[in-house]
Amino acid sequence: MFTGNRGCVVDDRENVVRHHGSSLWIICALTFKNYRWPLARPRRWTPLFFLDDAVALAAGHRPCATCRPADYTSYRDAVMRAEGLPKPPLASQLNDRLHAQRLRPGRGLARARDRKLWRADLGELPDGTVIANADDGCQLVLGDQLLRFSFAGWTDPVRRPPEGEANVITPPTSVAALTHGYRPVLHASAGPRD
Repeated sequence: MFTGNRGCVVDDRENVVRHHGSSLWIICALTFKNYRWPLARPRRWTPLFFLDDAVALAAGHRPCATCRPADYTSYRDAVMRAEGLPKPPLASQLNDRLHAQRLRPGRGLARARDRKLWRADLGELPDGTVIANADDGCQLVLGDQLLRFSFAGWTDPVRRPPEGEANVITPPTSVAALTHGYRPVLHASAGPRD
């Protein structure tokens, strides 16, 4: 449903060689003003693709202010409410905060082991949060259910336990935004929402 930016992740031969090339990780609309962008161009940003907002937020991205201004404003204002800030944080402040919450120091293409997970009460996590499950997969928190991620969509719903802790993939800043009013755009496989 979305594309995103982590800077240039390819070398001069258009081979993917790094996990990210900047601290600006945004979630963009697939189409915007008929812009067309090549998939793997050297010295240019490399488009990534996400199933939906929940996956992109879990990856440490935030909505783009240019192509998704209403979603960006909603996210930014939800972070402001969560933190009790007197005014909305700047985009650069959101970027810095998310950058600090995403990954431990490391290098290379495979960075899954560098991901910063954190613990939270499963019963208190808002809809749209993604947690790690026991089989190294991940699940979407949605109402009283947990849905397993697949590249085709959210599958295999199970009842969300009313208590216990979870290893949370979605960074704390984005969970705070979800808790304080940001409503993520979810893939149709997550089912209807009210």
